[in-house]
Amino acid sequence: QVQLVESGGGLVQAGGSLRLSCAASGRTLSSYALGWFRQAPGKEREFVSAITRSGETTDYATSVKGRFTISRDIAKNTLYLQMNSLKPEDTAVYYCAARPSASRYSSRGDKDYDYWGQGTQVTVSS
Repeated sequence: QVQLVESGGGLVQAGGSLRLSCAASGRTLSSYALGWFRQAPGKEREFVSAITRSGETTDYATSVKGRFTISRDIAKNTLYLQMNSLKPEDTAVYYCAARPSASRYSSRGDKDYDYWGQGTQVTVSS
């Protein structure tokens, strides 16, 4: 099975940028559909972005579309989330997730993912 470790979170002013990384070990990320989710205090975990196993298709929540970009580097076995034009409402713990899947599978449902990282805190100040 794959192990996932997020990094890159921190404190940033509104309008700033951060790049989250999700380093994988144990298995190659090319075997998995991948996603980013976030959870703010007092709220349920929500979908942010996903990329298919093939890497050909990406998906974004409406709230982040045009500001966030998901990508992966198979050689480095790492998933990324580039976050630009950050807003205070983006403040949350961000999690990466993986699911063994067919090449074109993608899901917005957190229950569809089998493996999770421990999360990294992103705080956006106004």
